[in-house]
Amino acid sequence: MRSQQWHLTSMHAEEIWQHSTGKGVTIALIDTGVKAVPELSGRLVAGSDFAGAGTAGNKDAGTTTAAVIAGNGKGPGGQQSAYGLAPGARIMPLNITDGYSGKGSLADQEKAVDAGLAPALRYAADSDAKIISVSVTLPLMASEVSLEVREAVAYAVSKGKLVFAGVGITDVVDEPMVDTPASLPGVVGVTAVDRKLTRLKGTGVGPTVDIAAPGTEIISACAGGTGLCKSKGTAVASAIAAASAALVWSAHPDWTRNQVLRVLLNTIAGPDDGAVRNDYIGYGAVRPLRALKTPGDPGAPDEFPLDDYTEPVATHTPSAAAPAPAPAASKDPSDVVAAGTDGGHTTGFWIALGVCAAGLLCVTVGTPLLVADHRRGRQAWATGPDGRAA
Repeated sequence: MRSQQWHLTSMHAEEIWQHSTGKGVTIALIDTGVKAVPELSGRLVAGSDFAGAGTAGNKDAGTTTAAVIAGNGKGPGGQQSAYGLAPGARIMPLNITDGYSGKGSLADQEKAVDAGLAPALRYAADSDAKIISVSVTLPLMASEVSLEVREAVAYAVSKGKLVFAGVGITDVVDEPMVDTPASLPGVVGVTAVDRKLTRLKGTGVGPTVDIAAPGTEIISACAGGTGLCKSKGTAVASAIAAASAALVWSAHPDWTRNQVLRVLLNTIAGPDDGAVRNDYIGYGAVRPLRALKTPGDPGAPDEFPLDDYTEPVATHTPSAAAPAPAPAASKDPSDVVAAGTDGGHTTGFWIALGVCAAGLLCVTVGTPLLVADHRRGRQAWATGPDGRAA
């Protein structure tokens, strides 16, 4: 199964694990629920449920993202199974709803997500978790988001947490956007690239797309069915980005959030057009092996390395926002996950349903469920032992 995990092969996972497994780092995972599957044995710490928990279209969707981060490679009965990128990291499940209840308007569903997201972010901010990965996102621009969510994000960032969020799936052709909280200051917006190292069509586009990570045909453990799933979308990409940060932070426990993020940015595989960044893949695709082997100068501990955020006076010593990073443009074939762009607008969004719990492939679903999947930024389907769709 490990040999079929293309993203780990591309990222040279075995060599990465000689330097770091993410041990000692906890990631708060805001998703719809995590089941204690064998691959997550010893990897879960106590979390919490928030408004709407247990009412998602897929109540165990977080099992997939958790396993993408910290899967230990041991399935039922100790048999070989899928690994996560940071198998030594720990996961704190913070469970909310994706808004899908089979009834109610789009506005009602957005309010349901909003009601769980804000307190989950605050809980993570006050916890021992160093990293927060948000899978359930809102298809809203920053100006449309509730004050509660905006303040919760600001609070988490002010507490030194490194926050990742998927940029989402958009169905807006002429007005591309990025989902929230990825659109908010201080949050690292993550998009997805496929095995051909090109951005997935339909993912969010805009100035708050910061980095890219593998996000298609990602084999991992999941809940129910065959126990293995293939997933795609920005939720799993965000999980891989969070796992990359855990690897670096584990190797350098005295670094701050800002230093970990700066090293990830400065060792990134930039856009293939030579630009420093663009609105499709941000600064490029994460390269945790390069970040571990040749991290370079991590820079100032109190200066956020993205230009959309300045450390708040009430929490940290005031400092001007750091200039935009200048990622290395090297394309060393030994450790590069390069990143391309399709250079155009999205043509629609994936029709998907988290079906791991049922072990079935969904072909068509109702409009409300499409909205719910849009928020999770993921598509998943059950697989058999050989990694093919079951």
